[in-house]
Amino acid sequence: MVGQARPPISPDQVQIYLHPPANKYVEIALLDTSSKGAFAFSAQGKTNAVIERLKAEAAKLGANGILLEGVGDQAGGSVGTGFGSATATGHSAFGYGFGSSATVFHKTGDGLAIYVEPDQVAAR
Repeated sequence: MVGQARPPISPDQVQIYLHPPANKYVEIALLDTSSKGAFAFSAQGKTNAVIERLKAEAAKLGANGILLEGVGDQAGGSVGTGFGSATATGHSAFGYGFGSSATVFHKTGDGLAIYVEPDQVAAR
């Protein structure tokens, strides 16, 4: 927390900003999350999961905006498999094997939860 939390709002009301908004805003908290555990297989699906999780965290704090600082990849382990076989006859033996592994990546994202003041011109 870097500021004062507000009453919770719906995540649908949270806007993502790539640049600071024109209106005055108040900083509420630094947020970070990942796509770990999300049922998403594509890079875009994982990015969407990160954005939705950031919005949910911000909404709990009453932030109506997130100043997005970045979305990236993080290695989250690996998956491997292997197969081997061997035979022996008399005084000789023969064996072979095959193995492979792949690194599993998760998307990570971080941002600054903010409360953007309502547009004063529209309020008049």
